[in-house]
Amino acid sequence: MTAVGEHVGTIRGGRISGSGSALLPWDGPSDIFIANGHIADIAPAGAVPPQGEVVDAHGGWVLPGLWDHHVHVLQTALSAQRRDVGEAVSAVHAASIMADTPPLVDGRRVGVGFRDALWNDVPSLALLDEATGQIPTYIINADVHSVWMNSAALRREQMDAADGVVREEPAFEISRRLNHVDPRMGDAHVRQMARAAAARGVVGLIDFDMEWNDESWARRLEGGFDELRVRFGIYPMFLERAITEGLRTGDTVRGAASDLVRVGPLKVIRDGSLGTRTAACSHPYTGDPLNHGVLTIDNDTLRELMTIATANGIDSAIHAIGDVAGSGALDAFALTGARGSIEHAQLVAHADIQRFARLGITASVQPEHAIDDRDITDVEWAGQTALAYPLRALADAGIALQFGSDAPVSPLDPWAALAAATFRTRDGREPWRPEQALDIDTALAASTHSGSLSPETIVPGALADLIVVDADPRTADQSELRAMSVRATMISSRLTHLA
Repeated sequence: MTAVGEHVGTIRGGRISGSGSALLPWDGPSDIFIANGHIADIAPAGAVPPQGEVVDAHGGWVLPGLWDHHVHVLQTALSAQRRDVGEAVSAVHAASIMADTPPLVDGRRVGVGFRDALWNDVPSLALLDEATGQIPTYIINADVHSVWMNSAALRREQMDAADGVVREEPAFEISRRLNHVDPRMGDAHVRQMARAAAARGVVGLIDFDMEWNDESWARRLEGGFDELRVRFGIYPMFLERAITEGLRTGDTVRGAASDLVRVGPLKVIRDGSLGTRTAACSHPYTGDPLNHGVLTIDNDTLRELMTIATANGIDSAIHAIGDVAGSGALDAFALTGARGSIEHAQLVAHADIQRFARLGITASVQPEHAIDDRDITDVEWAGQTALAYPLRALADAGIALQFGSDAPVSPLDPWAALAAATFRTRDGREPWRPEQALDIDTALAASTHSGSLSPETIVPGALADLIVVDADPRTADQSELRAMSVRATMISSRLTHLA
């Protein structure tokens, strides 16, 4: 019987969906023949004897494998060990949840996923101290841009915060420290996360962990990691080292026996986030007339970093959530000639839509954020004149879209992203700003490696990064997309998941 790890020679009786499916000269199921990791031939089901190991699709649908273009891999993997406080409806509620949370093996309580923007009360040091006592307690915001800590945690980390909340770079530093675990344990959790991703049809991701990722991924490959393709980001504090050691975007990890892991882009965080109310915007946040968010890196430094990266063969991925941050990032792309993406693009000035297109910059977006943040957006960005979560506007302008999750901010699940992009709703609510919904073909293309303007196709000669699912996503409704059952996932014909 065919099993995970084996190379597939034939996918039998599958219906082809996605880009290229309309080119088939017949209706009904097909047999897909694979050789040397690529599609060799496609024929009507049963017309040609099967070859090699067989995956029987049983009339299911075959699609190109899916990618998540924005993941914080280790932080996502470790989140499974941390207490999810996403259901908290107030600061008092979140503190009480943490009070009942047992410490981890290192003696710290760690919670994740709080969203305080719409709470009627506010996080405070006194509140968390009263609930959690002398056990160091950390609660990471759902957007990862702030961390609420008690006094014991602040003492342990040698930090000060009058309200117990650290934001932006100090918050990222806390996440880095919490992620600093025994590599063997961390790598085991990463592989568990990767297997779960493969079970959802993911064949590849871009890793934006805030560490020296070249070393981490070389170690994981040596330890047998083979569940996903990976491109990893390089943060500014590691750019000089990356250049000195000769890393260039697209290169394989040095010393690796496979090409699964490659060097990705320079990742620069340009501004804050909506949930922490630090995304840099042209108009103030509601009820806070002096708060326009923050630019966490100045224009000159951003341009210098992108110039150096570009000169050394490294693409750029610039985190820009607010419209002011996005405009400055586009300025930097124009002045430096850099290639790459703007990450998030949650609030985009009308004039910048066409600039995206003219510059050929990819919009790396996370559709599920729009659903998570709809209520916060309607309150905190009520006075903004730029476009919020403008997927349709970006696509109509001819901008390449690439979908991701920003996990652990949203679950590492491409079907959730597809449902959010095309239906703009969840949990039975009315669609939110439905004029920005995408058609399913564009959304599927944005979920593949090259994005919406260069979708992967199932044709002879194409790489056999393929998935088999129970239903045609092109006709599925919102709940069916979210619940999509994945029967098989393969990378270059090698099975990484088989239901």
